[in-house]
Amino acid sequence: MIDHRIVRENPEMVREALRRRRYDFDLDRLIELETQRRELLQVENLRAEKNQVSDEIGAAYKAGERDKAEELKARVAELSEQIKTAEADLDAVESEFNSLLLELPNIPLDVVPEGDDDSDNPVVYQRGEIRSYDFEAAPHWEIGDRLGVIDFEMGVRIARSRFVTNLGMGATIERALISFMLDIHTREHGYTEVMPPLLANATSLTGTATLPKFEDDLFKTTDDLYLIPTAEVPLTNLHQGEILSGDDLPLYYTAFTPSFRREAGAAGQESRGLIRLHQFNKVELMKFVKADTADDELEKLTINAEEILARLELPYRRIVLCTGDMGFQPQRTYDLEVFMPGMAKWVEISSCSQYGEFQARRCNTRYRPDSEAQPVFVNTMNGSGLAVGRTFAAIMENYQQADGSVAIPDALRPYVGGAVDIPVPTK
Repeated sequence: MIDHRIVRENPEMVREALRRRRYDFDLDRLIELETQRRELLQVENLRAEKNQVSDEIGAAYKAGERDKAEELKARVAELSEQIKTAEADLDAVESEFNSLLLELPNIPLDVVPEGDDDSDNPVVYQRGEIRSYDFEAAPHWEIGDRLGVIDFEMGVRIARSRFVTNLGMGATIERALISFMLDIHTREHGYTEVMPPLLANATSLTGTATLPKFEDDLFKTTDDLYLIPTAEVPLTNLHQGEILSGDDLPLYYTAFTPSFRREAGAAGQESRGLIRLHQFNKVELMKFVKADTADDELEKLTINAEEILARLELPYRRIVLCTGDMGFQPQRTYDLEVFMPGMAKWVEISSCSQYGEFQARRCNTRYRPDSEAQPVFVNTMNGSGLAVGRTFAAIMENYQQADGSVAIPDALRPYVGGAVDIPVPTK
């Protein structure tokens, strides 16, 4: 969440940020609650007066001033009622204020282009060769079914729609991609690998600003835990409530986890194939950094994700999300999109975002710039490095061959026992 002092001291900046985001939010109500909250905090003055008067009662009795002591006791009773009423009012106002503050989106950086939707997202650059074929390129769901490596009907039978089962080389390649990505990020990019819980509590999901806004998109268990929608949730909460040393920053973490999303309201959106599932595999990159290095660190993180696409020789592009298309939490977001010749479109494969203090305030994660300094909030950022199922889909579509087989990228072959392709099954 943003610093509530900004709401009080610079409400027009917040109002302009909401306009740029095309975001409907009752800022006037939040400002009104902040004013009421500050007025009601004067209850501390009443408490101080009550303590002072209480001390005077004993002195009055000792001095034989019984009438004065009784008057002071009446004043204490009056102050107690005023305090009780003020505390109840303060609790109610703070509850509404805090709830509304959690629904206020982050303030975009000035460099974020203004726009309405994804049609206004500028392309930063495009890399890699878009392949041409002397046959009609098929979408990955047809390829996977033909080769017997993806079974959608089996996933529906076991669970329901938007679940999938990988078989044989389909399972092997997903596992290989996970190891390939983790090896590069840990051995070459300096990330520490984490194997976190796949369930998270409401506090952790509030810390990443997943709750309360995106609750409808989560799978919730019967004992008030949630299946994680991304490893961003546990990684961002690794240092929840801690004060770190500035000497230890930046901290880089990576994790492979399955991710679980209800995809509420997503009916009809990429309903075929591996693009939009309820359960999917993903390798996540996450950083805790200082504010003055955040821009450079986001650039490095995004390049780390791009490196996977480059080594797999997949055509991709980087775009910067405009204000109207950017998510609730980020200050700035780069999306990486891979070209899918069978689908004849660009598909998001990674989203890399910086959050400033937005998540750290919710998680109460701070650091001391030096041993004598007051703690300040860290900056957080994360990105997919990459979405594994979408990467497999991109390989199938880009490496499909005229005989129906799929070539395996050179960089991935050591992870699949040297296999060079996914062959067409023999009958």
